[in-house]
Amino acid sequence: MKMPSIIVGTAAMVLLVSNGFGGDTVSARIVQEPGFTLVGISARTTNAQEMSGQGVIGKQWGRFIKDGLLGAIPHRADSNIVALYTDYESDHNGAYTFVLGAKVNSAANIPSGMVVKKIPPGEYAVFTTARGPAAKVVPECWQQINSLPKSAPGGDRTYRADFEVYGSRAADPQHAQVDIYIGVR
Repeated sequence: MKMPSIIVGTAAMVLLVSNGFGGDTVSARIVQEPGFTLVGISARTTNAQEMSGQGVIGKQWGRFIKDGLLGAIPHRADSNIVALYTDYESDHNGAYTFVLGAKVNSAANIPSGMVVKKIPPGEYAVFTTARGPAAKVVPECWQQINSLPKSAPGGDRTYRADFEVYGSRAADPQHAQVDIYIGVR
């Protein structure tokens, strides 16, 4: 087993961790997230279900885009789409709730069929995907994150709330770059 090599950049708070995937590295910066409120559609799933071809995440994305649900969310804080992973049964091997929606300034007048979730404040490791098709680069980055040892920077996860931010760099889903926020201790 290849042991991770770790380089910590003190000024920029950038962490590089060798993940054992052919020498590739996944990098993270540590941020203090003040927390926020998210409104969107939700479903319960597992990573095993998602990898089996019987997943719900792709279906949630299809519904969200096809039905124009971003535009139906009132009081949006910005134009980003946020994909939240929360209510973990255990760790990345257990069940979790997936919520696809947007940050809001108010949880008033939420449309029927949508949920409200509070993302807790705290320390998050932010990983940025490679640029490419979102359906490819996002799962690849998650695979790298999930393979980090607990002792690696970004590897000691809280499993309270993790989320992806789809901003202007993800406007073209075939050439997207996404930030993934992982709650850490």
